[in-house]
Amino acid sequence: MKQLTINNTATPFTAQSRDLATALGQLLQAREWVMTTVESCTGGLVAAAITDVPGSSAWFEQGLVTYSNPAKQQLAGVATVIFEQHGAVSEACVRAMADGGLRRSGAQVAVAVSGIAGPDGAMPGKPVGTVWFAWALNHAISGDTQVSARCCQFDGDRQAVREQAVLMALRGTISRIEPTDTGTT
Repeated sequence: MKQLTINNTATPFTAQSRDLATALGQLLQAREWVMTTVESCTGGLVAAAITDVPGSSAWFEQGLVTYSNPAKQQLAGVATVIFEQHGAVSEACVRAMADGGLRRSGAQVAVAVSGIAGPDGAMPGKPVGTVWFAWALNHAISGDTQVSARCCQFDGDRQAVREQAVLMALRGTISRIEPTDTGTT
């Protein structure tokens, strides 16, 4: 019988993602919030980074991998017209993904990711490395949902684009829920 040896050495990416996911978990737990992810080009890597943190089940609700347009429609409620008018790699699409993920999960925070990791898939105005992000926060008191979006252009091969996207998704989530010091008490 052949033995399989696994290298458990953390890479700089896994160390960064683990640190960010740990910080995110602390912020969510302090607020007694849970979050969800709706991912396309990252294929569940954001959820994987989160669930690498021991105890994440206390603050992570679910992760949806919506790689195809039909999956985005069925699981996150993205309307067909969004694909027709804007495409899957667009601000309109990730906003709908984040909002749909938030509403369907009952979480207070959602992050959505859709992009072109490469090496194929580029189109006019959307080169390989184009990744759209959206973050949705449900304000418990008012019941209002606030959605913000951002587009990034990442360099590198498919793995590099996806790793950078995971880090941006985590950093962006932290920055949207992290308390700000307004100088008032």
